[in-house]
Amino acid sequence: MRTRVAVIGGGQNCEHDVSLASAASVAAALDPATYDVVPLTIGRDGTWRDRGLRPIGLSGAAHVLRGCDVVFPVVHGPRGEDGALAALCELAGLPYVGSGVRAGALAMDKWATKLVAAAVGIATAPGTLVTAATAAHLRWTHPVVVKPVAAGSSQGVGLAAAPEQLRPALEAALALDDRVLVEDVVTGREIDVAVLRCADGTLVAAPALEIVTDGLFDYDAKYGGHADFRVPARLDEVDAKALEDAALTAYDALACSGVARVDFFLTEDGPVLNEVNTVPGMTEHSQVPRMFAAAGLSYPELLDELVRGAHR
Repeated sequence: MRTRVAVIGGGQNCEHDVSLASAASVAAALDPATYDVVPLTIGRDGTWRDRGLRPIGLSGAAHVLRGCDVVFPVVHGPRGEDGALAALCELAGLPYVGSGVRAGALAMDKWATKLVAAAVGIATAPGTLVTAATAAHLRWTHPVVVKPVAAGSSQGVGLAAAPEQLRPALEAALALDDRVLVEDVVTGREIDVAVLRCADGTLVAAPALEIVTDGLFDYDAKYGGHADFRVPARLDEVDAKALEDAALTAYDALACSGVARVDFFLTEDGPVLNEVNTVPGMTEHSQVPRMFAAAGLSYPELLDELVRGAHR
C-alpha cells in the first residue's frame, strides 16, 4: 500500500511563490510507486485550497490531513517555517517532515539564533536588535546589513554602506517585520552546509556549497540567476572540518529535525554563522538538493529519507 503524503505549499507571507515552487517540485519527485501525493495550498490570504485549488478552509484541510499518513510542509517563512505548521500537526497527532515547533521558532528568529549560537561557542556578526520605536535613535557609524528578524529568502535585506542608506534599509525591513537585525558587514566567503537527520537517527552533513555573487546575496541574486553556486566548495581540510562541526553543533543546539541549511561566512578567523533555515528551498535545483546530490544522494532519495524520518 502506498503512503499518502500531504505536501503543503504557498503560505501567508512574502515567500509564497518560492514555497509554491518547492512544494510543486517535491510533489512531482516523490516516487508514485511508493507515495500517493495529496497537494494542499495555503493562499496569500490564508485560505486553504485542495489539489484543484478549490477553497476548503482549515476545517476542510484538517479532514484531508486526517486521511494522510505523513504531512510534508514546504511553507517557507512566517506561519509555516516558524513552527506554525509543525504545531498544527502536533496538535492533530499527524506525523510530519522537518523540525518541530521549538526548532522552527528559534531558527526563524535570527536574534534568538544568535543567542543560541553564542551559548555553544559559534561566532556570529556583532549586531543590534531594532524596533520601530528604537529605529529613530540608531546612528550609522560603519557599513551594516539590515534584515528582518523573521523573514526568509533574503526578503527585506539591505546594505547600508553610507549614512543616507540606513533609514531606507530600516524602513524596508520594518515593512516585513516589527523587529529588525542590524549587523556588522562580515568579510568572507559565503558557504552553506546542509545537515540531515536520517530516518535511523544519524546526522549527515552534505558537501559544502559556496555562493559567489558580485554583491549582496539578496532576493534578486538568489532567485534571479545572478549567483554562482559551487558545490562542493573548494575548501582545505581545516576549514571544511570547522564548517561541518559548526553546522552540526548549530543543528543540534536548535533541536532541528529533517533537513536544515546552515549558512556561514568563512572568514580568516573561521566560520561566522549567518542563519539557519529549517525549511530551505526544496526544488531539485535549490542549494540543499544540490549539496546532497554531490554526496551521491539523489533528489527523490533525499525526499524519501525525509518522509521516512518524519516525526511520529
